[in-house]
Amino acid sequence: QVQLVESGGGMVQAGGSLRLSCAASGRTLSSHAMGWFRQAPGKERDFVASINWTGRFTSYADSVKGRFTISSDNAKSTVNLQMNSLKPEDTAVYYCAAGTVLGGTGILDYDSWGQGTQVTVSS
Repeated sequence: QVQLVESGGGMVQAGGSLRLSCAASGRTLSSHAMGWFRQAPGKERDFVASINWTGRFTSYADSVKGRFTISSDNAKSTVNLQMNSLKPEDTAVYYCAAGTVLGGTGILDYDSWGQGTQVTVSS
């Protein structure tokens, strides 16, 4: 099992930036992919971005391409999500996840989840 702890959420105005971090511990070597998902009130949990621990493979949802950047620090077992040009529709609880499916974009591709961190973007 992998334990995940997110940090870096908060409130920002539209056009601003936030950086989320996810610290992983436990059996991290068993996870081939790390991902970020988000869930807005009353909506399903949606894929945002994923990366493998070497950082050579990344994947993004169309809605965040060009604005968000996912990165990994293998030595620190940390995955970051740099979010720029934020929009009110980016408001959601953001979850970090670990899984064994490289490039996975579905919830079932991930078997360990963090507790989530709130991101609020005001207009």
